[in-house]
Amino acid sequence: MGMDQEEEERRMASLLAARRALRAGVDKSRALSRALAREGSRLEEIQTRLQVMEAAVRPIRAPREALAAAGPNIDRAVGPAAAVLKVFDAVHGLEPPLLARAAVSEDLPGYLAVLARLEEALHFLSDNCGLAAQWLADIVAYLGERKLADSRFVSDLAEALEQLKSTSADLDGGLLGAVLEMLEAEFRRVLAEHSAPLAMKEPDNSDPASIAPSRIPVAAVHKLSLILDRLAANGRLDHCSAAYADARGDTVSASLRALGLDYLKETTEDAQALSPSVELWGRHLEFAVHHLLEVERKLCVAVFERRPEAASLCFAEIAARAGILDFLKFGRAVADARKDPIKLLRLLDVFDSLNKLRLDFNRLFGGKACVEIQSRTRELVKRVVDGAVEIFEELLVQVELQRNMPPPVDGGVPRLVSFVAKYCNQLLGEQYWSVLTQVITIHRSWRKEVFNDKMLVDAVLNIVKTLEANFDTWSKAYEDVTLSYLFMMNIHWHFFKHLKGTKLGGLLGDAWLREHEQYKDYYSAVFLRESWGTLAPLLSREGLILFSKGRATARDLVKQRLKSFNANFDEMYQKQSTWVISDRDLQQNTCHLVVQAIVPVYRSFMQNYGPLVEQDISASKYVKYSAEDLDKMLNTLFLPKPGKPRRAGSFQITHSNEKITSAMTGLHRSASTLK
Repeated sequence: MGMDQEEEERRMASLLAARRALRAGVDKSRALSRALAREGSRLEEIQTRLQVMEAAVRPIRAPREALAAAGPNIDRAVGPAAAVLKVFDAVHGLEPPLLARAAVSEDLPGYLAVLARLEEALHFLSDNCGLAAQWLADIVAYLGERKLADSRFVSDLAEALEQLKSTSADLDGGLLGAVLEMLEAEFRRVLAEHSAPLAMKEPDNSDPASIAPSRIPVAAVHKLSLILDRLAANGRLDHCSAAYADARGDTVSASLRALGLDYLKETTEDAQALSPSVELWGRHLEFAVHHLLEVERKLCVAVFERRPEAASLCFAEIAARAGILDFLKFGRAVADARKDPIKLLRLLDVFDSLNKLRLDFNRLFGGKACVEIQSRTRELVKRVVDGAVEIFEELLVQVELQRNMPPPVDGGVPRLVSFVAKYCNQLLGEQYWSVLTQVITIHRSWRKEVFNDKMLVDAVLNIVKTLEANFDTWSKAYEDVTLSYLFMMNIHWHFFKHLKGTKLGGLLGDAWLREHEQYKDYYSAVFLRESWGTLAPLLSREGLILFSKGRATARDLVKQRLKSFNANFDEMYQKQSTWVISDRDLQQNTCHLVVQAIVPVYRSFMQNYGPLVEQDISASKYVKYSAEDLDKMLNTLFLPKPGKPRRAGSFQITHSNEKITSAMTGLHRSASTLK
């Protein structure tokens, strides 16, 4: 009897111990439920499931030994769950400082330190929350397998734990997402505060003071970099890059638009019409690269300090938004314009601008992110080089084609002559010579051919000498041989005067120039002899000496000679009044020689024999001019007529494999716009 009582007491003691262990587990479960409940509405579902789990544990119908064995297992499972709850409490405590918007802008380092604690807590929860839930699930399975609890409650508890595990992805209830949104907003605010467009003026690339500064203080750059690091660490680098590219790209674009870049959208095939814009294009492109995009590149590197690849991608987007591709598109428009000699100069301008910026382009746009800019630039350079060489190589042929064109009807200097002289001097000048040499050298290197300066000089001189060979052909086209003399006098003097002292004249040589001066003197003498020189003999004194055959006879001879002189003078004056001597000095000198050939002879004749007819009733028929009248009339000869078109002076470059349909278009515009 005593033994049975002792045995019963031991069983009760064991049962009470199991009960206490189970109660302790239940208490801990309740604590877990209360902690999760404090997380608010986002954890209501978790609390409900824990209540189900608590209810499931109550109806325990098991032997005391089994319950005693279950106690340690329950303790091991509930312990980690309690630790997780403590971290949840810590996360909840971080909400007030993290959701205080003023803290982001006023104390960013302190704010980021709090954020680091949140990230650490979430990392712990991410690693342990699922594990704790799994241990609890294992205990539930343990209870179910050993039938230590009602099967219905075990099943409900297992289902609740599965749902608990499925909600573990949102461990902070959206707190981290809200914090990151606040950081993004601050990132945009700092950018907006320091991204106002520049108050631009026409750039002066030679003035270092005109270089645009960074415009974002070092402190702001540091702040942007800190924010970007945290956002990037949380998978929001793309958001930062897009925001940065939007702000800075729009700023650079607005700054450039203030310069007036509407010309970049010009659509015309006329290279001459594009000429003023090409000069602006070169200045604006250099300014954009050196003083805007260079600054933006440095800013990108500073802000994206630890992420060079992201910095390159962001800068490429900024450059695109700034309109760098529009600059290249304009250069392409020049390359695609209709071919004429002026286009060659514009192509050389474009190449020169791109070549000056070559190292800058390689440095700024050399990465993979700028592959489109690289491709467009290479394509533009190739089209510019090919187009420039094609025009230059066809100049000689085009000058030859002008040989069969009619010369100016007034005997003046053809526009072609003036244009080619100026044009070749431009090609030989400092602005274009080295550029043209480089362009042709590059083109020949592509074809694996050799080229040097002497070859280029010879090519330019051949153009001039080919033009010189046109002179005789043009002069023979005149029906009036006297006009051909005037034409040759004009054109040789023009060559001599406009090439003497120039680079082209120096290459042609003094002997070559003196030859043209001598030709001018020769044709001037022939012109005077064959035209105005024929009038003086008409006022011969033969038969009038001493009035050997009587006064009446002398009067008749004077009348006849004056009548003949007047008729020939009027005819010659009327004809030559439409002729032109292009050079003012040559015109005055020629008029002076004409006056000296006629007026003194006429004055002497009238002084000696004029009285014989001046008293005659019909004197006005014979005495039409005084010596002063002739002097004035003759000094007004050969003056250029404003706005009168020139022939033998216009040509258009065409593709070598095309039929030339018009050799009379283009150069009259070229001659008027050549600078």
